[in-house]
Amino acid sequence: MDLILWRHAEAFELRELEDDLARGLTPKGERQAQRMAEWLSQRMAHTTRILVSPALRCQQTAKTLGKKFKTSPELAPDGNGEAVLKAARWPDGSEPVLVIGHQPTLGLVASFLLADMPQVWTIKKAAVWWIRGRQREGESQVILQAVQAPDCL
Repeated sequence: MDLILWRHAEAFELRELEDDLARGLTPKGERQAQRMAEWLSQRMAHTTRILVSPALRCQQTAKTLGKKFKTSPELAPDGNGEAVLKAARWPDGSEPVLVIGHQPTLGLVASFLLADMPQVWTIKKAAVWWIRGRQREGESQVILQAVQAPDCL
C-alpha cells in the first residue's frame, strides 16, 4: 500500500480571534501547491484515494490536483497520527492513499512508520513524503519511496 503524506502549502498566519480552519493559502502557497500537484499527477495512480483536512488551506491545496477528494475530520489540525493511519486504512488498504494535512501530525506518522516510534519530524510546507508498505517473504516492510519539496521542482 502506498501512503502519500502531503503537507498543505504556505498559508496566511493565524491572527488573533481568527478561526484556524479558515486560513487560506498565500500567493506563494498557491504556486507551491500547483507545482507539487503537477509532480504528483505524473506519478500517482488514478485509483489513489484522496483524504483532506477540513482546513481551508488543505482544501485549497487539494483542489490544485483537479481530482475528487474526501474531507476527513480526523485530519484536522488537532488530529493525531493514529487517526490518520485509521482513515487511510494503513497498512491493509487496497488502494494508494494521499493524505493532505498538517504538522506535527504528518511528521509523527512518517516517524512512526519509518522509525517505529513517534517523533517530531518536520515535513516542510507543500512537501510530500511517499511511503510504501509491502510484504516480502512473509515480512512486513516499510519503504520511503520519495520525499519531494516544492522548492526543488
